[in-house]
Amino acid sequence: MGSSRSMLFFINLAIIILHLVAPTIAQDDGTCTEKGEYCWKCSDTGTYTAGDEYQENLNSLLSSFSSSTQNNYDGFYNSSRGQDSNKINAIALCRGDLSQDSCQTCLNTSTYKLLQNCSTQKEAIIWAERCMVRYSYNLIFGIEQTDPFKHLPSPNSAKNPQQFELVLTPLLGILSDRAASGNSLKKFAAGHATVPGGETIYALAQCTPDMDKQNCSRCLNQSVTEIPTVGMNGRRVLKPSCNLRYENNSFFLSAVDSLVDISAPVPPAPAPEEAKKKSNTKQTVTIIVVVLVVFVTIFSSICFFFRVRKRRVKLEQDENSEDVSLMESLQYDFETIRSATDDFSDANKLGQGGFGAVYKGTLLNGQPIAVKRLSKNSEQGDREFKNEVMLLAQLQHRNLVRLLGFCLKTDERLLIYEYVPNKSLDHFIFDPNNHEHLDGETRYKIIGGIARGILYLHEDSRVRIIHRDLKASNILLDEDMNPKIADFGLAKLFVIDQTQGDTKTVRGTYGYMAPEYVIHGRFSVKTDVFSFGVLVLEIVSGKKIGSFQYGENEENLLTYAWRNWREDTIQNIIDPVLKTSSQIETMRCIHIGLLCVQENVVDRPTVASVVSMLNSQSVVLPVPSQPAFYMHHNTRSDIFALAESDQSKSLSGHVTENEPSNITEPYPR
Repeated sequence: MGSSRSMLFFINLAIIILHLVAPTIAQDDGTCTEKGEYCWKCSDTGTYTAGDEYQENLNSLLSSFSSSTQNNYDGFYNSSRGQDSNKINAIALCRGDLSQDSCQTCLNTSTYKLLQNCSTQKEAIIWAERCMVRYSYNLIFGIEQTDPFKHLPSPNSAKNPQQFELVLTPLLGILSDRAASGNSLKKFAAGHATVPGGETIYALAQCTPDMDKQNCSRCLNQSVTEIPTVGMNGRRVLKPSCNLRYENNSFFLSAVDSLVDISAPVPPAPAPEEAKKKSNTKQTVTIIVVVLVVFVTIFSSICFFFRVRKRRVKLEQDENSEDVSLMESLQYDFETIRSATDDFSDANKLGQGGFGAVYKGTLLNGQPIAVKRLSKNSEQGDREFKNEVMLLAQLQHRNLVRLLGFCLKTDERLLIYEYVPNKSLDHFIFDPNNHEHLDGETRYKIIGGIARGILYLHEDSRVRIIHRDLKASNILLDEDMNPKIADFGLAKLFVIDQTQGDTKTVRGTYGYMAPEYVIHGRFSVKTDVFSFGVLVLEIVSGKKIGSFQYGENEENLLTYAWRNWREDTIQNIIDPVLKTSSQIETMRCIHIGLLCVQENVVDRPTVASVVSMLNSQSVVLPVPSQPAFYMHHNTRSDIFALAESDQSKSLSGHVTENEPSNITEPYPR
C-alpha cells in the first residue's frame, strides 16, 4: 500500500511540474464568414432573457460605442453599465490607422452582427478586419486573455518560404515590441520589410490599450510563436487582448507605414573555454535541481508513510479497544447464570438438543433468559468461541432470536439468549388443538417475518450467513406471534461476496434440505430459499413435509401441492381453518412456495425477490416448474420416508474441520 501511494505521489508531482513548465496551448476557436470578414465567438458560460435588464444594459452600452465622439480620438472604448448580476463590461477597438468615421462604421456593423449571432449569450466577441467588439459579465479590463482566438491564413504560399520566414519572425517581433511600448491610449505599430528576391511583407501588431506593457508584449509574442511555419504569405491572429496581421501587399494607411530594419547585430559565438564553462554550469544546475527534487520526493514519501502507518495503528488500537469493550459487555458470570436457572434444575429445562440442554432463567433485574448449556465434547477453542459469539451477538433483527452473551468457566460453556414466551411454529401449525389459533392474517405475517429475517442474514448483516436448517421447529413466536429464526447450529458464515460453498458432511433435517445439498453437499443462499418454500407450504396447508396418505395414494407435501396446482384444485392444499381468510393472499403464498422449491437452483427466486412478491400484489409471479423430490402415485421417496419417521431428526455425519462449530444453535422448542 505504501508503494502505491508513493507512486501516486510521484505521478501527481510530475503532473504539477509539467503543468508549471509546459507552455499553454490555446485552441483555435470561433466562427467566421466565408471570406473571413467577420469572426465571432459566443460563450456558453451563461445566457440572459430577451427584454431583461441585462439586455437593456448591453444594447445601451454597445450603442454608446458606435455613436461616441471623443475630442482626442484613439479608436479605443471601454466602459461598464448596470449593477450586480446585470452589470455588463465591454471593450471596442479599432485598427490604429482608422479615422473616427471609419471606426464608427466598423463598430456599428460589428455590433449588429454580434448581437444577431450571439443573441441571449452573456459573453461574446467579434473580430472584423478593421475593429473588434467584446462584452462580458466578468471583469475584462486590464486582464490579458488569449482565449478564444482565431487563425485566418492566406490561401497563397510565399514565393520563397524559407526566406519569407527569416524576415517575418523578426519583423513581427520588432512590431510587437513597438506596440507594447505604446501609451495608455494606443498600443499599435505597423511597418514593412523586404524579403530577398523582391517580395514585401506588410504587418501590424496591436493590443487593447488597457493592457500594460508586460501583458501586451506577452500576448503578442505568444501569438508569434503560435503561427505555423508553413510559409503562407498572409495571416491574421485574433485574440481578445491583442492581434497580429501580415500580408504581401499593403492593407493599412501609408501614414502609419515605415520600413522596419530587421538586421540586428548577431552576438558573437562564445569562445570554446567560455562555452565549456557555460555548459558545465548548466549541467551543475541541472544535477542540483534533480537531486533536490528526488530528495524532496523521498522525504515526502517517508513522512507520508509514517503518517499513514501511525493513523492505521491508531485505528487498530481503537478497534481492538471496541472489541474488548464489547466482549466484556457480553460475558456473564457463571454464578449469576447458575442462580438464574436454579442450578440448571429440571423444572426450568425447556428442551434438549443435539448441542446441549436449554434452560429458562430469570436475572436479578427480572429479565427472563434462555440458557443453552453446550455439550462438553466441543473441540473449539476459547478464542474461536468468543469470536463467533461476538459476531452473532451483533446480529440485530426483530425476526432473529437475539444472543445476549456467553459464559466460560473451565469446561462449562453457556450461551444466553432472549427468552421467547410462545412455543415454536410447529407446536401451532401441526397441533390439532393449537393450529386454529393461527388465522390467515397471522400466518401471512409469520411468512413475511421469516422472509425478512432470512434477507437480513443473506444480504444485510456484517457477514453473509447461510442458515442451512430452516424448519418449523426453529421458528419461535413471541408474545405478539412475530416469528424469530433460531437454531444457527448449522449456519455457515460467508464473506459478503461469497454465495455458495461445499461440504463433505451433509447435516440438516430431511424434507427441508434442497436436492443439491442432499446429493452433492453444495449449499448457497438458494438452499435456504428451498427450506423457506417448504415452510410456506407447511404454514398454508397445516401439513408436515413428510409423506402422508391421500385417498389410496401416498404423497409428500411438495408432490401434493404441485398436483393440486396443476389440476387447479388449489383449495385442497389450503388448511380448512383458512377457508374464510383472504384467498388471494393464501393462493399467492402457495405460488411463492412452489417457486422456492423448484429443483433447478437458478429457477428459485432470491429472498429479496420473495420479500417483494409478498409486499406487493402488483409483482407478477412466474410460472413454477416441477418441485424437487417429486413422487409419483404409489411410490415412496426415501427422503420423505425418513422425514415422516422422525420429523425433528437431523442428518449428520462425521465432524470435519470444514463443519461449523456447535456453539451457535439457539435453544430448540
